[in-house]
Amino acid sequence: MSSTFDAVLTDFATPSAAQAEETPARRLPSDLLVYALIAALVGGAWLFSRAEYFKAGDDIGYWLGVAGGVMLLTLFSYPLRKYVRGMHRLGKVKWWFLLHIVFGIGGPVLILIHSTFRVGSLNAGVALYSMLIVAGSGVIGRFLYMRVNRGLSGEKTSLKQLEVRAGLAQSEARSKLHFAPEVEARLLKFAEDELHAKPGWLTHLRRITVLPLQQRLVYRQCDEALTVPLRAMAKGRGWSRSQYIGRKRVARRFIDSYLGSVVRVAQFSAFERMFALWHVAHVPFVYLLLISAIVHVIAVHAY
Repeated sequence: MSSTFDAVLTDFATPSAAQAEETPARRLPSDLLVYALIAALVGGAWLFSRAEYFKAGDDIGYWLGVAGGVMLLTLFSYPLRKYVRGMHRLGKVKWWFLLHIVFGIGGPVLILIHSTFRVGSLNAGVALYSMLIVAGSGVIGRFLYMRVNRGLSGEKTSLKQLEVRAGLAQSEARSKLHFAPEVEARLLKFAEDELHAKPGWLTHLRRITVLPLQQRLVYRQCDEALTVPLRAMAKGRGWSRSQYIGRKRVARRFIDSYLGSVVRVAQFSAFERMFALWHVAHVPFVYLLLISAIVHVIAVHAY
């Protein structure tokens, strides 16, 4: 029996595809880094514009505006690469998407420097604020995109694929936690409640906002419930303190991985739905930006 339990614990310690896969929680630091970079660039652009090295209408300001406008125009190359059959062989989608992100940040920053954070006319104001709305929407879109696609590849994850990779089988939880029935019951109840919840907007919002907090609560409850049966087993089998600590660590790792997989699968449909609605709202603003930018360019050169 002891050798069987040791084999189970060894299996705990072996990283699975679900453990190795990047989860929303693990992705959050990289998201925060991107947002901090954007904030730093905007702050740097504001400080640069305050130094008054140029004006919006002189040569430097003009060419900064041209560079920013070309970057914004280049953003359309990404959807063209995805949906125009003749462009499918022009490099991997992930590199086009990365270019889309870089130019989607760099273009607005250059336009802000070009404008010196001032609005000189009605058409310039419409173009500027349209650009800011599109850029802000793009930041939100990136956040959602990374949660319904596999990284930058543009390959959409399906709910079924996610469930398979997460390994959310009831038999797995039962076989690995047979010595702690209370922990097993809590994990299975958490999975049952979340993966079979009635779909709807309230469910989607709860999964995105409240579910990670519930995950932490259930983890603590499982951790407390794990102590008694594991100590009894350690005493009965003569484990040393270091053996007990090591076995508890890998059992905790399994609990954390299982709960994380449940949350990822449950949140997927919520993020997928929000991404679809984001796309519907984002596209009209893109066209508004394009039209207002064309009007602005014509007005600048005409007058």
